[in-house]
Amino acid sequence: QVQLVESGGGMVQAGGSLRISCAASGRVITPNTLAWYRQPPGKQRELVAQMHSGGSTYYADTVKGRFTISRDNAKNTVSLQMDSLKPEDTAVYRCNAVISGVHVYWGQGTQVTVSS
Repeated sequence: QVQLVESGGGMVQAGGSLRISCAASGRVITPNTLAWYRQPPGKQRELVAQMHSGGSTYYADTVKGRFTISRDNAKNTVSLQMDSLKPEDTAVYRCNAVISGVHVYWGQGTQVTVSS
């Protein structure tokens, strides 16, 4: 079992920055992928960025060049630095962990609101 707890988030004006983090506890064995998803109001959930325990990363086209995912494998944390935020980045951001390609876990989510 793995528990994911997000922190950070909040409200910021367009063009600003926020950093959200997720701490994973429990049986966080490798290989694993830690990721951030988001669900804007009235829209479907989408993958924002992910990082494999081996170091490979993926970013959605909508956030490339603005968001940076990082992780600390020793502490089992993953963070998302969000710069040049836009109102359309407003969403509930949820941490996701996939352990050994099979077991999927979700955090509770943290609200990010970007005002214009």
